[in-house]
Amino acid sequence: MTATKGTSTKNPSTVSVGSALSGPSTQTLDQVLTLTRRLRMPYLRNAAVDVVPTARAQRWDPAEVLRVLLAEEISGRDRATLANRRRAANFPTGKTFEVWNEARCSIPQSTQQALRTLEWVDRHENLSVCGPSGTGKSHFCEALGQLAIDTGRTVAWFSIEDLGALVRRHRADDSITKAIRRITRVDLIIVDDIGLLPVGEDAAEGFYRLVDACYEKRSLAVSSNLHPAGLDEIMPKTLATATVDRLLHHAHVCVTDGQSYRLAQATAGKGVTPMPG
Repeated sequence: MTATKGTSTKNPSTVSVGSALSGPSTQTLDQVLTLTRRLRMPYLRNAAVDVVPTARAQRWDPAEVLRVLLAEEISGRDRATLANRRRAANFPTGKTFEVWNEARCSIPQSTQQALRTLEWVDRHENLSVCGPSGTGKSHFCEALGQLAIDTGRTVAWFSIEDLGALVRRHRADDSITKAIRRITRVDLIIVDDIGLLPVGEDAAEGFYRLVDACYEKRSLAVSSNLHPAGLDEIMPKTLATATVDRLLHHAHVCVTDGQSYRLAQATAGKGVTPMPG
């Protein structure tokens, strides 16, 4: 059918930025918000409620309006991605370098700074942080993991017991290899607190499988009360030898020492909020 003179053939769902800014049309803004729902742009939609009236009042160029709204959508998506990656990493406490005292750690500050560049992660190298309890091993590893996520990488956090549970869960249908392969899709895998207790056969197998799957393909960071060379004290010797061989071949080994931070805080009365007296 041919449109008669004066009759618009424009699709009623088509809205230009210019028309949205040309006058105080609530209907037009509502149509814009509807379109953003169809396009799945929630952050742009939320920003449009404030940006469009401001742009109309200040007579912004339409291209500037588009730039601001699209920038809001991208920023929102980036924040959501970081939040999802942080949640998927399964960090235990949320500790970052913002509350890290570099000077108190016995790891040389130059080494700390080099590790914080995360270039070793990109080279698929490993990190072993070993030393007595309370000397900052877990905090340092978690802070590195948080930093990795902040810089666009993916991370997974496990305890040695988690790996044992993983082996038991997948043993029935012989799917442990697939489970390990899924884990190694991330850029950095952190295994925390090895050496506090003897490692059971399932956990030892899970740790070996993980180290073997990551070898020269992904980065592992391991915190332990024992130096990796001493893992045969808590693991079956054959598995320990094979695990350490692969773990240390391309590894940075950092040794922590000194008094426990937790014990020092407790002794100084800083471990709790003082009671009114």
